[in-house]
Amino acid sequence: MDYIIVLILQVLYSVASLALVCAGLAVVFGMMRVINLAHGEFIMLGGFTTVLSANAGVPLMIAILVIAPLAVGIAGYLIERLVVRHLYGRMVDTMLATWGLSLLLVGLATMVFGNQVAGVAAPFGSVTIGAYGVSLYDVFVIGITIAVLVASYFVLAHTNLGLIARGAMQNPEMASSLGASPARIYSVTFTAGAALSGLAGGILAPLSGVVPTMGAAFVAKAFITVITGGASILTGTITASGILGGISTLTTFAINPVIGDVALLLTAIILLRFLPYGITGRFFRGAN
Repeated sequence: MDYIIVLILQVLYSVASLALVCAGLAVVFGMMRVINLAHGEFIMLGGFTTVLSANAGVPLMIAILVIAPLAVGIAGYLIERLVVRHLYGRMVDTMLATWGLSLLLVGLATMVFGNQVAGVAAPFGSVTIGAYGVSLYDVFVIGITIAVLVASYFVLAHTNLGLIARGAMQNPEMASSLGASPARIYSVTFTAGAALSGLAGGILAPLSGVVPTMGAAFVAKAFITVITGGASILTGTITASGILGGISTLTTFAINPVIGDVALLLTAIILLRFLPYGITGRFFRGAN
């Protein structure tokens, strides 16, 4: 029974961490149809911001929940204004620009921090369940992911800002004629996506450590999950994270982590073969 409880907690943690990594990308790609290949580097920046802030004496939770998303959100705002804004509607150009940006950020981070792992200790300690130890920080990751998803749903579905943003993405000409500024909405949306990526990096920093090249480990899984989820931002992210994260974790427990990643990829391929518009494109049309 103890093993089952620990396994369930690990599955929930895997699903939560995958959803958290995908959240920023889901906002940018799901709403704006911008393929941001620097998404992993935004996560990396959030991780380094957390480590530097914590080492400077800032309380770790403030570094994770406030400083990391704020710093990366500001960086995302500047990148949108200087680069991405000029490439809307040009998907290939946007991919090339953000790919170049990812290489630039990795190079700059390597120059500043060196090619070595930096990190901070995970807080909260652990509890014992039978013969197994469970980190309370894993439980915190589950809880904060739920809070982020609930808050995102509330903003998108129950605020004027969310309504205006969704309307501008679907029909920018109509939104402009009604007095909304699509350019400003795009900027706010991209900034929000960057801030969510920074939050993910900050939360994951005590677990995985931070290295300039860490973004590559996240961006592939994030894109696979978001594309598998389909057009609905939150429903798609939650559903795809649940399926892919659950299968990957169970396979990892049964065999090893490499086969777990292979199982995640194969599951995504099978789902997209039978559901080419993603899970939400088939089952949750019109969901947020």
